[in-house]
Amino acid sequence: MSQNTPGRGVGKVMLIVAWALGLFLATRYFGQWQDAQRNPNQAISSHQGAGFIEVQLASNGQGHFLASGQINGQAVAFLLDTGATDVAVPGDLAERLGLKRGAPVSLHTANGTSTGYRTHLARLQLGDIVLQDVRALVAPGMDGDEVLLGMSALKQLEFTQRDGTLLLRQTTTP
Repeated sequence: MSQNTPGRGVGKVMLIVAWALGLFLATRYFGQWQDAQRNPNQAISSHQGAGFIEVQLASNGQGHFLASGQINGQAVAFLLDTGATDVAVPGDLAERLGLKRGAPVSLHTANGTSTGYRTHLARLQLGDIVLQDVRALVAPGMDGDEVLLGMSALKQLEFTQRDGTLLLRQTTTP
């Protein structure tokens, strides 16, 4: 013969709620930790001196330099790519950013040849470094939301890589 204690059912419910809340918090914490590992440069610190602005970036676990920034005032993630001639914006992201597609160009990538479209970025920002009127490409076949920060932007900066750190420097006129 079993006795039903009035608080026993509530206790089971509370235990299930506590486990569900614990799993939710652990999943959320792990997701944030994973994002920070993938992009260790979500909050970029800049240093300004006499005639220059510097931004220091840390590499992620794969040795890539991924950093949060902005295109035309909208948040994006940049993947620095010195092998890319121009800044390359995935097609879906370019549409969300309102970038106009210009003349078609043939793109030669590790995945083969595809068609991209010329465009210009009115403003590109990485930390306190701001570049104006940057040549770019809309790349419809490019997956993901990461913008390849190619040489059309990087050639306007000095950059030095050492021990998993990349230092970008923009010369400013006093």
